[in-house]
Amino acid sequence: MENHLTDFIRYAAMEKEMANNTILSYERDLKSYIRYLKKVELLDSLDEVRRIHIIHFLNFLKDEGKSAKTLARHVASVRAFHQFLLREKVLDHDPSVQIEPPKTERSLPKVLSLKEVETLLDAPKPNDHYGLRDKAMLELLYATGMRVSELIRLDIGDVHLTMGFVRVFGKGNKERIIPMGKKSVDALTCYLEQGRSQFISAKHQEYALFLNHLGHRLTRQGFWKILKKLTREAGIEKELTPHTLRHSFAAHLLENGADLKAVQEMLGHADISTTEIYTHVTKPKLKDVYRNFHPRA
Repeated sequence: MENHLTDFIRYAAMEKEMANNTILSYERDLKSYIRYLKKVELLDSLDEVRRIHIIHFLNFLKDEGKSAKTLARHVASVRAFHQFLLREKVLDHDPSVQIEPPKTERSLPKVLSLKEVETLLDAPKPNDHYGLRDKAMLELLYATGMRVSELIRLDIGDVHLTMGFVRVFGKGNKERIIPMGKKSVDALTCYLEQGRSQFISAKHQEYALFLNHLGHRLTRQGFWKILKKLTREAGIEKELTPHTLRHSFAAHLLENGADLKAVQEMLGHADISTTEIYTHVTKPKLKDVYRNFHPRA
């Protein structure tokens, strides 16, 4: 069973060009699936798997206290795996074909207020190359709404300061162009002119835009540590994630009347329903506007 999982992971990475986090999620879910089939259902081959075995696996996860969101993710992983096996003619049937994921309530993304965003963006002090880098990263994230995984993948050639846009490679390596505002351009200019050269290692030639103290490309974990440190220094009590500025970018644009389709394009969402979640975040603001300005409110 494990050798088929290895083939599937290689297919997801090389042919489908899935994001690294997605691949890791598939691998983790499917390892637990195969372990269950072997130890609980006592199956020796994937050819023996039937629909009832998958239902038992999901009930097993549910009994362990897994959330509906986690169960839905496992269903997606198992279905993708069996579809691959059927397509590759490893199996002649797909036992997952009628398995439906449990319905999950979509939680609203947490966003910062405009004042909180300004406080966070002012937290990095441009007294040294670390402050210049951190300021440029935060300004760019809020200016473009890009994912942190996209931010750390940027090379110097992806940023066009004169024209005021950045080229981003998102999920599935899809390219999109996002405009930047003056403040993010100014912050990037200061970083490139005064800060980045101090990160460069003589032993290592790196084309990445954002570097760590070793002169290598900054990692997602490295950014996460920086964000937690700056959140503490800014005195923001809300729990921030690397996606918080992306959520805030989208919500603030829609709050101020931006077109939903344009926001979808900038965020790189394949489906506009994913972008529509931000319209729910802005509803309380619309109620306040209504109460304050409608003559009969």
